[in-house]
Amino acid sequence: MDVNAAVAAAAAIAGLCTGVIAMLAFRWSERDQKKPTRTSLRPDSNAPLPPGVDTVLSVLSSSAVVLDESDGVVKASSAAYALGLVRGGRLAVEPMLNMARDTRRDGEIRQVELDLPRRGTGRGEALAVSARVAPLGSRLVLLLVEDLTEARRIEAVRRDFVANVSHELKTPTGALSLLSEAVMDASDDPEAVERFAGRMQIEATRLTNLVQELIDLSRVQNDDPLEDAEPVRVDELVAEAIDRCRQQAGSKQITMAAGGTAELRIWGNRGQLAAALGNLVENAVNYSPARTRVGIAARRVAVPGGDEIEIAVTDQGIGISEKDRERVFERFYRVDPARSRATGGTGLGLAIVKHVAASHGGEVTVWSSEGQGSTFTLRLPEAGAVRERDRTSGGPLIVNGDEAAYPAATPDTLDSFPAPEALP
Repeated sequence: MDVNAAVAAAAAIAGLCTGVIAMLAFRWSERDQKKPTRTSLRPDSNAPLPPGVDTVLSVLSSSAVVLDESDGVVKASSAAYALGLVRGGRLAVEPMLNMARDTRRDGEIRQVELDLPRRGTGRGEALAVSARVAPLGSRLVLLLVEDLTEARRIEAVRRDFVANVSHELKTPTGALSLLSEAVMDASDDPEAVERFAGRMQIEATRLTNLVQELIDLSRVQNDDPLEDAEPVRVDELVAEAIDRCRQQAGSKQITMAAGGTAELRIWGNRGQLAAALGNLVENAVNYSPARTRVGIAARRVAVPGGDEIEIAVTDQGIGISEKDRERVFERFYRVDPARSRATGGTGLGLAIVKHVAASHGGEVTVWSSEGQGSTFTLRLPEAGAVRERDRTSGGPLIVNGDEAAYPAATPDTLDSFPAPEALP
């Protein structure tokens, strides 16, 4: 009997302890649920949100902040914290706080656009926002903030593009108008007529090239190149680019040489890829002094998710300064405007290359040193399955029966490319 009594007493004590622990856990859980969070109601607020407002605010794309009568933050979305609107439980932007106070006083809806300092950059970059304040019930004020930074950037790019197009079109059309008047005035001077007609032909060609490149840029921006994608041989693209610039290179005694790995293929739109590589080679020729070399080399590189193809175009030209390297892919931007005018450049070639590379899932990069030359490198996904091959720095490229070793893509190694007579 003593043993049974002891067992019963122990069981009673264990049950009592279990009940006490469960009660303490329940109390602790209730206390945790009442702790304030960034997106929950403040426990010390005397102004609860009207029914349904919390749900509506949670699905808004705008940054939302709800203020009580003492300017305390009742609720704030995570986006509001990310933009730096709320700090330490208070609205940190003084103009918005003043708007909220005015709206609480007279009940009118207010809206304003502001430029706010961007947090954490240290470069003075402005964050463009649109703030709208409205009363929420009798004691609360709702602030909605839209980030307009990207929209303003796109609008600025659009304005610049329109202005640049207008300027670029006005130059050759104005020249054609003046030259036509000069031809009419010099109708009794055959030599002058011939000279002015030659200038008219140059300006007409420039205008035609500009319109064509605008069409090409619009096409690569709006079309999906993978709709008409096919495996494209890299050596054929290189041969087309060399043929396109052979006359210009010959007039300056520039040697064009090809090297790298044979039988490489890229998956994409053949016309766009040919235009992109042709633009790179044409720029290399145009910006190179006489009696120098331009090299085009291709190789396969291993990357996570599948191999890619690198096509490097290297010249021994004037080079690009560090500040210009950041902008060479912008539309209508020219490193040397005088040289571009002399060669008929439109300033759109590298922008087209950038868009073609991006739309094909690749990228284009530039290395350059002033006075030494530049190397533009296209990196694009390879077409088809990866072949078993030697993964060294590149195999031979057979050009008219001759082997050309793949050199490093710097101007100092261009002497290792084959002689021009070995090219197709």
